[in-house]
Amino acid sequence: MSALFRLTSKVASLAKSGRIASARQVFDEMPERDTVAWNTMLTSYSRLGLHQEAISIFTHLIFSDAKADGYSFTAILNTCASLRDVRLGAQIHSLVIRSSYNTYLEVNNSLIDMYGKCSDTLSASKVFRDMCSDVRNEVTWCSLLFAYMNAGEFESAFDVFIEMPKRVVYAWNIMISGHAQCGKIETCLSLFKEMLLESECEPDCYTFSSLMNAACGGDSSSLVYGRMVHAVMVKNGWDSAVEARNSVLSFYAKVGCKDDAMKEFESIEVLSQVSWNSVIDACMKTGDTEKALEVFKLAPEKNIITWTTMVAGYGKSGDGEKALRFFVEMMRSEVYSDHFAYGSVLHACSVLALLGQGRMIHGCLIHRGFQGYAYVGNALVNLYAKCGDINESNRAFGDIASKDLVSWNTMLFAFGVHGFADEALKLYEEMIASGLKPDKVTFIGLLTTCSHSGLVEEGCKIFKSMVKDYGVPLEVDHVTCMIDMFGRSGHLAEAKELATAYNTLVTNASSNSNSSWEALLGACSTNWHTELGTEVSKVLKIAEPSEEMSFVLLSNLYCTSGRWKEAEDVRREMAELGMKKTPGCSWIEVGSQVSAFVVGDCTSHPRIEELSETISCLQYDMRNPVTFGP
Repeated sequence: MSALFRLTSKVASLAKSGRIASARQVFDEMPERDTVAWNTMLTSYSRLGLHQEAISIFTHLIFSDAKADGYSFTAILNTCASLRDVRLGAQIHSLVIRSSYNTYLEVNNSLIDMYGKCSDTLSASKVFRDMCSDVRNEVTWCSLLFAYMNAGEFESAFDVFIEMPKRVVYAWNIMISGHAQCGKIETCLSLFKEMLLESECEPDCYTFSSLMNAACGGDSSSLVYGRMVHAVMVKNGWDSAVEARNSVLSFYAKVGCKDDAMKEFESIEVLSQVSWNSVIDACMKTGDTEKALEVFKLAPEKNIITWTTMVAGYGKSGDGEKALRFFVEMMRSEVYSDHFAYGSVLHACSVLALLGQGRMIHGCLIHRGFQGYAYVGNALVNLYAKCGDINESNRAFGDIASKDLVSWNTMLFAFGVHGFADEALKLYEEMIASGLKPDKVTFIGLLTTCSHSGLVEEGCKIFKSMVKDYGVPLEVDHVTCMIDMFGRSGHLAEAKELATAYNTLVTNASSNSNSSWEALLGACSTNWHTELGTEVSKVLKIAEPSEEMSFVLLSNLYCTSGRWKEAEDVRREMAELGMKKTPGCSWIEVGSQVSAFVVGDCTSHPRIEELSETISCLQYDMRNPVTFGP
């Protein structure tokens, strides 16, 4: 056995056991290296997801005495696919052609896969068409099919699916999972029926996993579809497969059925990492953070998904401090964090407006090269906007490599809320020019911008174009924004007319059904219109007799109008109904310590006397014409 073969085997063995640093040390100390040795190190990095290291080792290989071969190109193309780096992938493609490896089946399959995962269907199709028809295999066809499905080009994907010489199970699964990701559960079920009746393929555990994922859409029919697929899975004997069981567990977790998820969890004999993560997710989604923590402590192993689920769960439940603590603990445990972990902790920082901690995390993720990811970039835009740093928010927006609709919407909201109406409207024009179609959230942001900046005419134009030009269905939030806009500008007659005109839409809404009437009542309070306010409050009392908001707004209206007796009557009625106004709360970060203040609580803060004295001085200065002028 030669020394080269022995050392290469040792590198492979160390890498497979997870000791990648030791493997690299042995590799660096090798007196000579052939292509096999380079490929061993390269594929080890690629499989472990250490993409930057894989790119570095490939670069050194190109300039070494050894020559890259088909295995080298396949490994580095897989890295490009994982990074969704189509620019680097195209550069590797040119090297493939110059090295005359463009006739190798495995390399061409990797090229199609890379372009497909980067949503570059034109390049993927070109590689496919340049191949001889007798050379293509099932992997080639499935890679092209995935490319079209991944890009959402369903018609082209269907054409490829029909053209395939043989539709293997993997091809059916690609079609089903692709439609599942878009929430098209009826199409998924139709494909599944066709697979059972017209093809020679039998569904496998991945087929059922895709169907279960399709049932996680979130509408009222999701639970029914999910239970139906679960029943078919049991009937076909796939309920014992680990992947299928985990998909069922994940389904019940995502739809918030904690009891069903726990029942499924307890019935699994051999629990995998996915099983533990799904139960933690189910507990977090139902708000049971204590149970989630209990399961987390019991989990024998904790991967990046386990930690991220805990961080995201605490962030969504409003406990940003615990989310931060878990993130720090995760970093100390030497778990290789990804962009989802960074995005989750940034969300937790934005909930508490923790600018200092957010900036430190921003520095960490720049060091790791995650600032260009849309999920992380969106979280940064949101964080800086909520902390009042609109310039840094805009800079984070510019750093996002491939902006999605959420990126544009988040930046649009940031400009609008901070009063930069011109910038928000200009950004909207740029978004349209980029080819993205606005959604309901985009128009909520635009209408909010017009409302805060008093752009009534512009707001009316946007409101009309929403349905007419873009086919976005009208929802309660859009009506509420319009009423708020009219109310802020003193157009109460138009606000009342709009609320009345869309009363049916408001009544039939599944949530926040009376927000538009509450906005109209708030407008009455702002404009001291007692008569209309009294009329609107009657509507609200009938619609939501147990809600405090209508009583509070009406009481405030009477107070601002000087009608103290009526205001006292409303407060008395609230007391008789057992209602209490939820006290307002604000917080500020000073010296990396967060101080919270609740209305009516004058004792909890240790420096409350000093703060009260400072506020009194500020009030005096603000009222003194010598300080600020008349």
